[in-house]
Amino acid sequence: MSETVDLLVEVPALTAEVAGGDPPTLLDVRWRLTGPPGRDDYRAGHLPGAVFVDLDAELCGTPGTRGRHPLPEPDDLQRVLRAAGVRAGHPVVVYDGGDGMAAARAWWTLRWAGHDAVRVLHGGFPAWVAAGGPVSTDEPTPPVGDITVRPGALPVLDATGAAELADSGTLLDVRVAPRYRGETEPVDPVAGHIPGAVNLPAGGYVGPDGRFVAADALRSRFAGAGVTDRVPVGAYCGSGVTAAQAVLALHLAGRPDAALYVGSWSEWVADPSRPVATGG
Repeated sequence: MSETVDLLVEVPALTAEVAGGDPPTLLDVRWRLTGPPGRDDYRAGHLPGAVFVDLDAELCGTPGTRGRHPLPEPDDLQRVLRAAGVRAGHPVVVYDGGDGMAAARAWWTLRWAGHDAVRVLHGGFPAWVAAGGPVSTDEPTPPVGDITVRPGALPVLDATGAAELADSGTLLDVRVAPRYRGETEPVDPVAGHIPGAVNLPAGGYVGPDGRFVAADALRSRFAGAGVTDRVPVGAYCGSGVTAAQAVLALHLAGRPDAALYVGSWSEWVADPSRPVATGG
């Protein structure tokens, strides 16, 4: 596995970039699975110049049989990103409330859309505040960007591909172990996991503050789950948000080929003909 750089940005480096003559485009994507809305947090205070983008309504498609957070339509995503000021080739920094999940899904979505110059603020908004960074309540209207969305720049799994990967490679289920084993399911209608998937809960590679552990520790953690250079790898969760964080962690560990099953468990169980495994 080779080292991957320019995925995360620390507060001091971002502070210097924001103070420069051509700062990166800042996207605030704070989000919670069960409210209150992240927009309320944004209005209470955000990085100066940051634009709020709604993960549910703007970075994902309509919930349904494709899952709770399916891929957005490219034209819709392009319109959202241009309204947020995203420019072709210009750096973007995304941040969330500190757990790193929404920011990772935003990072993944922009990368999937063909925009390579995107990083996650490590530690999110809490890290910025803790370092004494300035906070604003002004809601900017940036000049319209010119990004062209070209989907497919990162590998995506559908249900068939996820089943095949679970059989021929390593498909990581990054939900907590009781959900994987089928002992409980607080969100989706069926409990269990995709047959052949390996459980590697997200807490093993990200701390409570949303900061990733060191690359060597990530590589060791993934290797323990069967991830090697010679084996294709992908990840899924409940709806494709936490799994995007796992894909970012895999990039940090040197696996930029890692695939995301965007529909995840919420899509898998939408079809009752798909098999469900339980237990360890």
